[in-house]
Amino acid sequence: MEHAKNTICLWFDGGAEEAARFYADTFPDSSVGRILRAPGDFPSGKKDDVLTVQFTVLGIPCLGLNGGPAFTHDEAFSFQVATYDQEETDRYWDAIVGNGGEESACGWCRDKWGISWQITPVALTEAIADPDPAAASRAFEAMMEMGKIDIAAIEAARRGE
Repeated sequence: MEHAKNTICLWFDGGAEEAARFYADTFPDSSVGRILRAPGDFPSGKKDDVLTVQFTVLGIPCLGLNGGPAFTHDEAFSFQVATYDQEETDRYWDAIVGNGGEESACGWCRDKWGISWQITPVALTEAIADPDPAAASRAFEAMMEMGKIDIAAIEAARRGE
């Protein structure tokens, strides 16, 4: 079996396999790989419980570790997903929030396992990088009022409408 040289390890309080399967079902170029069961009891589980799950999210190799309740996720780590239209933006946002997650601000949401996601339309990135500082500022101000990003509203703000 091939091993990635660098892998993002995500700590779960149980649920690593469920999360990996959700990500694989939700995002393209995502899959669930090897599932390792514990060869003996450990602080947050028993022999034969799922210990780690190898998975890929949008081409990024990850490892889910069922390490127990000692550590929790926060916004210091997030997956940033570039989207190309409103339908794709809505699909990812709605999948994450609709599966027990929660909305946040400025294109951020959190899944039910506590992992943060930035569902970021390319149109938003381009708008806030506009060489016209007034256009960039208008787009940025519009974004600051949003949860899920509304591409049409960002583009209108960029144009000054």
